[in-house]
Amino acid sequence: MSFNEKTLKNVANLARLRFPEEQEAKFMQDINGILTWVEELKEVDVTNVEPLVSVSPRKNAVRPDVVTVGELQKELMANAPESAHGFYVVPKMVE
Repeated sequence: MSFNEKTLKNVANLARLRFPEEQEAKFMQDINGILTWVEELKEVDVTNVEPLVSVSPRKNAVRPDVVTVGELQKELMANAPESAHGFYVVPKMVE
C-alpha cells in the first residue's frame, strides 16, 4: 500500500491537521515506512498463538454479584447537610 499526496491531504483534512508543504514529503516517507512495517507484520505466522488479552497474568478482582440489603436511603440522608424528597440538595451551579 502506498500513501500518496492526495491521501495525505485527505487524512490531514479529516484530522484537522495543518503542516507546511515542505514537510509533506517527510510525512509521506514516514507513513509509508510505517505501512511497510505493518505489511511485514502480516507475514508473521500466528496460527498457533493464543490471543493476548493482557501482558500481565493478573486477573481482575471481581466481587460476586449478589443481592445486598437495600433501602438505605434514610441512613444515607442522615449524613446529608440538606435533603429534600429523598435526594441531596446541592447549590445551583449553572444559571
